[in-house]
Amino acid sequence: MIAAKNNDIESYLTFKIGDELFAVNVIKIHSILELTRITKIPRTPKYIRGIINHHGAVLPIVDIRDKFDLEPTDLNSGACILALDIEMEGKLFKIGALVDSVDEVIELDSALILPAPHLGKTYRSDFIDGFYKTDTSVTMILNIDKLFSEDDITVIGHSELVLEEEEKQERI
Repeated sequence: MIAAKNNDIESYLTFKIGDELFAVNVIKIHSILELTRITKIPRTPKYIRGIINHHGAVLPIVDIRDKFDLEPTDLNSGACILALDIEMEGKLFKIGALVDSVDEVIELDSALILPAPHLGKTYRSDFIDGFYKTDTSVTMILNIDKLFSEDDITVIGHSELVLEEEEKQERI
């Protein structure tokens, strides 16, 4: 009798920030959007670029470069927004992640994902699920639910009010 091989294969969308590759589980991706006009929200953290109207709903836009304390995003022709579903405290939120470019969808056996290294207590790395390594690159696999804080979600909730107010002003 031949034993069935139990593979735990999942699909990930890879994207670039500068020369670095990152990946997020495709289950978390609602859509990939072209850049559009982003309405700024006053007094928000630098990494929150603002909000867009996405099919009648508010979509807060987070600049992943700023979130990772990297150089500001150069909005080149490949830059796009990943519309993501994140879960926090049992609630589902939508957020847009501004990235330099989308690369490809890869399918990975969980056995191929290397654990994130322990970098000490002062460095928060719980948003890293692990790494996938090939002969030529290393891809950081993100746990998108843990990348954002409760403060980010508070700003997201506030952003709906800002968009409603902006739409009222446009009608006047």
